[in-house]
Amino acid sequence: MSLVFPHTFVPWFRAVAPYMHAYRGKTFVVAMAGELIAAGKLNAFVQDLAILHAMGIRLVLVHGFRPQVNEQLAAKGHVSRFSHGLRITDAVALDAAQEAAGQLRFEIEAAFSQGLPNTPMANSTVRMVSGNFLTARPVGIVDGVDFMHSGLVRRVDAVAIRRAIDIGALVLLSPFGFSPTGEAFNLTMEDVATSTAIALRADKLLFLTEVPGIREKPDDPDSEIDTELALADAKRLLAALPGATQPTDAAFYLQHCVRACEGGVERSHILPFARDGALLLEVFTHDGIGTMVVDEKLESLREATADDVGGILQLIEPFERDGTLVRRERTEIERDISNYSVIEHDGIIFGCAALYPYPEARTGEMAALTVSPHVQGQGDGERILKHVEQRARAMGLDSIFVLSTRTMHWFIKRGFVQIDPDQLPEARKKKYNWDRRSAVLVKKLV
Repeated sequence: MSLVFPHTFVPWFRAVAPYMHAYRGKTFVVAMAGELIAAGKLNAFVQDLAILHAMGIRLVLVHGFRPQVNEQLAAKGHVSRFSHGLRITDAVALDAAQEAAGQLRFEIEAAFSQGLPNTPMANSTVRMVSGNFLTARPVGIVDGVDFMHSGLVRRVDAVAIRRAIDIGALVLLSPFGFSPTGEAFNLTMEDVATSTAIALRADKLLFLTEVPGIREKPDDPDSEIDTELALADAKRLLAALPGATQPTDAAFYLQHCVRACEGGVERSHILPFARDGALLLEVFTHDGIGTMVVDEKLESLREATADDVGGILQLIEPFERDGTLVRRERTEIERDISNYSVIEHDGIIFGCAALYPYPEARTGEMAALTVSPHVQGQGDGERILKHVEQRARAMGLDSIFVLSTRTMHWFIKRGFVQIDPDQLPEARKKKYNWDRRSAVLVKKLV
């Protein structure tokens, strides 16, 4: 028996559609910590990647292997050694890293080759390409520590990677690079992913990690996750944090997100692999679940333009249908678009309101105040109200009023008082619908 419920599935699928349109043809570099595989979450993660691939997103996958190398070294009776947050790769550690990488590549390719009926991988055709796309250089000796075969990315063959993803392949990168003399170097997953995202000018860099993201108070493990950090704020936070030596340190992944954004990557994300479907939740929901670092805040509250007409119509249509709002034709919104203010996030309009001034009465009507059901309860309605009040004050108005049949209490809590419709400005009173019997509420701005 199907467990799909149309009354929830259809609205959800329609809400996801704008992201599908926005991300088709975009390039994502996805980096997964080796701990994800050690935790037994590879198959579910691969299924989510296959969904992104099916939607036309161009993917580069970088895998880590820290716990797998540690396991190989332990089996050889060899101690793992780290300094400055990097592995010290002697000859034994290099052999262990090569063995771990080979095993992981086998497991990853096997996971992408699944196609069992009644699973997300049914009918999936993800073809993987890998190779010597990375040129490396040695870390060398730092503060007296010889890192031997540990390296840093010198160059990424972006042209070859683009050719592969242009034909629909998923590129798989292991944290290994080679010098021009053919010497192998053990790299970090974070360096490889960041360097590759910068070289490709990727649209997103996503780290699937042990940490849930950056907390609003990094020293308080119970504080909320900061879902969006402007690059300037991320840099200030990074400067205030202690140095990162462990992947669980707040600065460990943040430093790479900052570097990526400074290098031209639009958005960098830190996500918890422990959360099932973390990748899908981050990409296809308004606030996501981890931390996103962006060059500037993606959410803006601004006056509307002609390009916003379609988004406003899509936003208000459900409320018109259920009678909460009076129906407005597209031509009416196009004519009055300069009266509208919108909240936009990542190219999608999530809230709007219009202000119609009646200067002769020194008042104005706020109409079509709407916030998407997907983000209600987050204060966007109040933000739009304050923006409309500011616009009204700038016009020299002393008050604003609204007509409402269902949301009177929301306005009353925010300083509106109910008045008789006969107190409306004469021009507005002539258009008042006595059959609808909307309550009239007014708020003084002085």
